[in-house]
Amino acid sequence: MERAIVHMDLDTFFVSCERLKNSELQKMPVIIGGGDRGVVASCSYEARYYGVRSAMPIKMALRLCPEAKVIKGDMEMYSQLSHTVTEIIEEQSPVVEKASIDEHYLDITGMDRFFGAYRWTEELAQRVTSQTGLPISFALSINKTVAKIGTGEAKPIGRKQIAADGVRSFLNPLSIRKIPMVGDSTFQLLSRIGIRQIHTLADMPVEVLQQMIGKNGLELWKKANGIDSTPVQPYSERKSISTESTFSTDTIDLSKLRSIIGGMVEKLAYQLRTEQWLTSTVVIKLRYANFDTETKQCRLAYTSADHTLSRCALELFDKLYNRRMRIRLIGVRFTNLVRGSLQINLFEDTQEMVALYQAMDQIKSRFGYDKVNRAGGIKKLENPKFSKREKP
Repeated sequence: MERAIVHMDLDTFFVSCERLKNSELQKMPVIIGGGDRGVVASCSYEARYYGVRSAMPIKMALRLCPEAKVIKGDMEMYSQLSHTVTEIIEEQSPVVEKASIDEHYLDITGMDRFFGAYRWTEELAQRVTSQTGLPISFALSINKTVAKIGTGEAKPIGRKQIAADGVRSFLNPLSIRKIPMVGDSTFQLLSRIGIRQIHTLADMPVEVLQQMIGKNGLELWKKANGIDSTPVQPYSERKSISTESTFSTDTIDLSKLRSIIGGMVEKLAYQLRTEQWLTSTVVIKLRYANFDTETKQCRLAYTSADHTLSRCALELFDKLYNRRMRIRLIGVRFTNLVRGSLQINLFEDTQEMVALYQAMDQIKSRFGYDKVNRAGGIKKLENPKFSKREKP
């Protein structure tokens, strides 16, 4: 049976959420971000017309579009609205994968037996908008890659259907930038040898492509040819991530304990960014030598930044540790997770800070986590125990 895969994407999601709260923002150029030295988390189509883009420094964005309205952003509100949209989609759909805070994949294969797949998807999109007020675009095709590219071409507030026999004719004239796995470095590499459109990439010998970009060459060639067998993974939200360490010898060394907390936070924050999560709750756990166990938590704006989370964790530790008794175990946990990335969260931090985190994460991903660490954290913990995936 031919697959029927839908990609649904909420249009300029953060901006649309703010417009629900303030109708005066309609048809205005809007930038979601924060601070003169911050970065653009999201922007309206009116701002994009002037060349404003996500991850651009706010100062540069305002030079391009001086009349733009800059709003700090509210990740908690965005998360709540995202959850509402997910519930609406899950109520109607057989298989749903939440790919990010504002996009979903649906597998509705076989729906044509009972109800037109395109008509069904269109009615679902209308239901999302009528119940939340949020605009949404979608594309229906034979796999996730073509559906995602189709949604991008359909925006804003668009609907598109790409049948199996129309996949190549749809993809061929598009820029290779439209392929999800093509970043700036891959685009520049391929552009230097004249490969800028998908049809040129699709017709290229796959062996040559593999020699140029390595193991991802075959996957990229498949996507250019509209081939993607990746399944829609049933959606399940993660509840928390955590780590703890039991000491071989009970300790009262405060500098050591604070250093361990810093190292734990750094490692968990890197895991958040790698898996594209944000957290709004930090929990510190202490177990004393007599096995008494205490925890304390605090709320903060959604983030995945080490320096913000470390500050919160250390403040919790200072408040919690008041017995002056030796410590047997210490743990850190992040809860209330939502989907999101570092740059959409740093509403108050600078573009330099964003660049620093991106550079550090690239080094960690390429050479190993322990190749670059903050001076305040220790690299090696005693008997560390990291949490497995937790589901609600």
